[in-house]
Amino acid sequence: MRKPKIKVTITKETIGYSAHTLAKNNFIATEAETFEELLKNLLEAINFSFENVGFVYSIGEIQYTYDLESFFDFYKVINAKALSERIGMNQSLLAQYIKGIKKPSSSQIKKILMGVQQIGRELSEIQFIS
Repeated sequence: MRKPKIKVTITKETIGYSAHTLAKNNFIATEAETFEELLKNLLEAINFSFENVGFVYSIGEIQYTYDLESFFDFYKVINAKALSERIGMNQSLLAQYIKGIKKPSSSQIKKILMGVQQIGRELSEIQFIS
């Protein structure tokens, strides 16, 4: 049997975070107060679920899907104000999406995601002078 790919959904809750996935008919879910603790719990739960077939996962082998609040909470290095300017979105509106006050449409989510991915591509191509 081939090692299945794991795609986890992470959500910011009122207190802490939750994560869940369905992999090879295994429903795996966990929660934690901090993001770091959530990742630790998640890896432990995934590895426990596949222990009987001998699969061991590392955190880098797992794909993540976030709600906007979780993403911006975890990746604090991404400045929402600068991102809103870059993608041509009202800063106040983006802030409301991030805080969960308003729910973005699928086209708005796509616009935000494309902006974040573009930043990621640019960062991955950076080189420093030595």
